[in-house]
Amino acid sequence: MDALMHHEPLLRSGVFFGLLVLFATAEALWPRRARGSARTARWPSNLGIVVLDQLVARVLLPMAPIAFAALVADQGGGLLPLLGIGGVAAVVVSVVFLDFAIYLQHAMFHAVPVLWRLHRMHHADTDIDVTTALRFHPVEIVLSLGIKFFVIAALGAPPVAVLLFEVILNGMAMFNHANLALPAPIDAALRVLVVTPDMHRVHHSTRRDEMHTNFGFNLSLWDRLFGTYVAQPKQGHDGMEIGLPCFRDPAELRLDRLVTQPFRDDAACERGRAPASAGPAITDR
Repeated sequence: MDALMHHEPLLRSGVFFGLLVLFATAEALWPRRARGSARTARWPSNLGIVVLDQLVARVLLPMAPIAFAALVADQGGGLLPLLGIGGVAAVVVSVVFLDFAIYLQHAMFHAVPVLWRLHRMHHADTDIDVTTALRFHPVEIVLSLGIKFFVIAALGAPPVAVLLFEVILNGMAMFNHANLALPAPIDAALRVLVVTPDMHRVHHSTRRDEMHTNFGFNLSLWDRLFGTYVAQPKQGHDGMEIGLPCFRDPAELRLDRLVTQPFRDDAACERGRAPASAGPAITDR
């Protein structure tokens, strides 16, 4: 365990940068949609917000989730130790329940207006690619960590489970935000278990009846189970509009504008456009 804790930052950083390069390369070679903005216009801010998020989180919550899990484990707290569940079973249960918690958290950030003001910065990206997975407001990141700490303490999740979950969540978020064209049979097979790029892209539609669906980041089970699953966008993946009705000016791609978005009003900034009144649904791939 000590060795795991010692190498955890290096392991997570290595996986993060490795997958970022992998998915960025893959979406450049096999793009799903034509880009509306150049990478040079979006990526500096989308990557810059990651640095800012980490700085803010380190100041306000100096303890990382894995270290917090180790502290809880040392004190023998949580439901899993109480029920005598340990070993591989505890790891599997912890990863699944943490994923469920992220699903519920995501739905909550869409449903509660004050939380939506924070989360809408993620949705305001007018393109969707691997860097969109990293574009979250620092306040949302801190709140998300607080929720994660609560779930870890309640479960008594083993540190190795938390490390595994963090790596999976980070990797899956980059995968399902990637502007990556997967063959239809592969997409269909994968989304039985996990969230694919085509499945999650629906969630970034400007339409209200699509934006507030497909909340999962990892397992597709939760959306199917709770009735928030939408298979394809009404206008097809090439025809759908990405982002929000507001904050579409190219100046909104700047880092300073991202940070101040939750504190600015825009007359067009509803929780998504109203559904189109007419027009057939399009089955895209």
